[in-house]
Amino acid sequence: MNATQKLHEIGQSIWLDNITRGLLTSGTLHRYIQDLSVTGLTSNPTIFDHAIKNSLDYDDAISQKQKEGKSSEALFFELAIEDLRLAADLFRPIYDRTNGVDGWVSLEVSPLLARDTAGTLSAAKALHARAGRPNLFIKIPGTSEGLPAIEEAIFAGVPINVTLLFSGAQYVAAAEAYLRGIERRIAAGLNPDVGSVASLFVSRWDVAVAHKEPESLRNQLGIAIAGETYERYRALLDSPRSQRILNAGARSQRLLWASTGTKDPKASNILYVEALAFPFTINTMPESTLKALAAHKEFGEAQPKDAGKILAEFAEAGIDANAVAAQLLGEGVASFAKSWDDLLACIASKSETLAAA
Repeated sequence: MNATQKLHEIGQSIWLDNITRGLLTSGTLHRYIQDLSVTGLTSNPTIFDHAIKNSLDYDDAISQKQKEGKSSEALFFELAIEDLRLAADLFRPIYDRTNGVDGWVSLEVSPLLARDTAGTLSAAKALHARAGRPNLFIKIPGTSEGLPAIEEAIFAGVPINVTLLFSGAQYVAAAEAYLRGIERRIAAGLNPDVGSVASLFVSRWDVAVAHKEPESLRNQLGIAIAGETYERYRALLDSPRSQRILNAGARSQRLLWASTGTKDPKASNILYVEALAFPFTINTMPESTLKALAAHKEFGEAQPKDAGKILAEFAEAGIDANAVAAQLLGEGVASFAKSWDDLLACIASKSETLAAA
């Protein structure tokens, strides 16, 4: 049994944080599903930018769509939806077998809408309808403007992956937006079974404080933040509020660990995977981390550490976790917007080159 199978048996879902047309057409994603216990997939603008820029796989489709008069954002979403439909169909047996707990893929609204509640909601509804797959999440960032859109999207029956969460407080705000949407569906006599995950970004914490923390605390902040968030997650799952919606036929929003690739070359290449191997959670991994995990034979269940004690030590060292969380959210929104601009520029450049050819 390799470590990916062990992680699956612990009760954590492994999702791939990558998508390319080559992964889909070569059979590689199918192999990951069969051999490495991969049960879902996430995407973002950076992933698509790299996929389109670094391969010829999209050239024919770009040429054809360009001839049809499509360009820029409209052209991108056609490419992305084509890929994600194929991926969703590969995961559909898992989605059916697990009654919708697993087998999901994710598509993000334009990051330029991160501060636009109405625009985010409109885009989420339209993209989900266009994709036409029940096992497709729409990703909405957990900004102050994104939270009302998350609630309204859930109320409208659109499955949501809440992205760009960096702290326990941000997670709780996202979870409560989900709960409000479900409670409103119950009050309106609608089916409350609408899927959602809340994605906490982990490794970026340790990058943000690198060389500012004591050596004894190196690479421990992201895991401590995740541990504190997990405690809040478990408390929320056990709360009367959550139990009431479950009793009405809803499902629990699951906690997802994102940004789990190790950034420190001196640390274990599965540092965050081992530390966060908790049941009823998801770890969405870069392809390199998935392969590194599969190469390991020994892998144990996570042993929870005293997150509060570790966070107190960081505070004593002068690191304000609340300030860092706000900083990371702002940087995340800006980074995703830049990736979006880079993606559209890449598509425009390819379109011009292909048209000239």
